[in-house]
Amino acid sequence: MDDQVSRIAVVQGASSAVVQELFRSFAERWRPTVRLAGVLAEDHGLPDRACTAGYLRNLVDGARQPIFQDLGRGSGCHLSGDGAVAAAAAVRADIAAGCDLVMLSKFGRLEADGGGLRDAFAAAIEAGLPVLTAVSPPYMARWKAFATPLFTLLPPEAGQLDAWWRSVRPSSTPSSHERPAAHL
Repeated sequence: MDDQVSRIAVVQGASSAVVQELFRSFAERWRPTVRLAGVLAEDHGLPDRACTAGYLRNLVDGARQPIFQDLGRGSGCHLSGDGAVAAAAAVRADIAAGCDLVMLSKFGRLEADGGGLRDAFAAAIEAGLPVLTAVSPPYMARWKAFATPLFTLLPPEAGQLDAWWRSVRPSSTPSSHERPAAHL
């Protein structure tokens, strides 16, 4: 892989829930040898809601920021940009404190409109850090305008994510673990 192009990996080809689970498993496997920063999406767990947006959980301290407004059953999906902006600020602080890899749940509507996690994406890119993310298909054109030529597309396969990480990880991260810890 070309190092410049591959600094950002975008996982495509699966539902958001599948991608977030893939990201959680990746983080669990690599956490012993990698300083992670970022946020992953979690479902709100409320029954009978049209919107699945829930929370963003910080990978460093576990804090959760809500990214939805619960307007009751039958209501449409109402994203709350305030929680995503707060999550992005925390990720920027975590990047400044030092990390090897930034994982950001996705580039979606909020980011395409200039908000949400967009500042966290920008901070990671400016710091030259590898980024693992997903892009909501309707916002791929805006993603390309934002991040071309810095990204590569990956299928939703654990082995592909691990191979990408091995190819871009900073030389300061332990290399004695050519294979990540087994997923428990």
